[in-house]
Amino acid sequence: MRHLPALWAIGIVLLLSGCVTTKHRAPGDPDVSGFLNKSIEVNGKVSKYVIYVPDGYTPSKSWPLVVFLHGAGERGDDGMMQSQVGISPAIRKFPERFPAIVLMPQCPTARFWDAILEDMKAQMAATREEYNIDEKRISLTGLSMGGYGAWMWGATESDTFAALLPICGGGDLGDIAKRISADVDDRFGTLEERIPKLATLPIWAFHGAADSVVPVEQSRVMVDKVKAAGGNVKYTEYEGVDHNSWDRAYSSKEAIEWLLSQHK
Repeated sequence: MRHLPALWAIGIVLLLSGCVTTKHRAPGDPDVSGFLNKSIEVNGKVSKYVIYVPDGYTPSKSWPLVVFLHGAGERGDDGMMQSQVGISPAIRKFPERFPAIVLMPQCPTARFWDAILEDMKAQMAATREEYNIDEKRISLTGLSMGGYGAWMWGATESDTFAALLPICGGGDLGDIAKRISADVDDRFGTLEERIPKLATLPIWAFHGAADSVVPVEQSRVMVDKVKAAGGNVKYTEYEGVDHNSWDRAYSSKEAIEWLLSQHK
């Protein structure tokens, strides 16, 4: 194999890693921005995650925090795959639309979000400690398996999150366990217990009408149930779109502006 020129090799490494700081200084320094690799020890184990810090971040003002939950295909322990799909490509394409800190946890292989609830809470606490976060503007979004996570964790943490933006997900524990072939415990409570809590939050859900992986009915059911409980729910269904409705949703200027404008 021929050796690539040095600059090409460096470029390929950065592209594959996806988590690159624009400058190398101390964590929390206002001059450090971009996609940053992070880790924290929780119950004796190291938990890896990614933080996006917008260019121009300054601790002199408070910033919204968006928590992003990835899909089943990005599960693992490398701490980086979750920054390759979903909200991150939209951030790279439209950085001016994301004046916010974005937290990206990673779910272990063959597991669901219930397996790392303590890790995610610890990551959120560390992020709120390290950066000047507006406690009234913390929102949750996710796609596919992460869309299910947003519907479920968003309900159990309704006092924390100001808004939810679930994409091509659902709220049925049995359904997601079957789809990802994983055991899911009852830490999120029953659907009947979660619906009243979801009704207290602004929600904008998205789904492709032709989704062949997660049927569109999963979002329709959740939207109808939350509306019936008196909730404030917006719903966008993309006609003819299959499972990848997230690229379109996260590229929507209106949707991101809506998410970042919500507050407690």
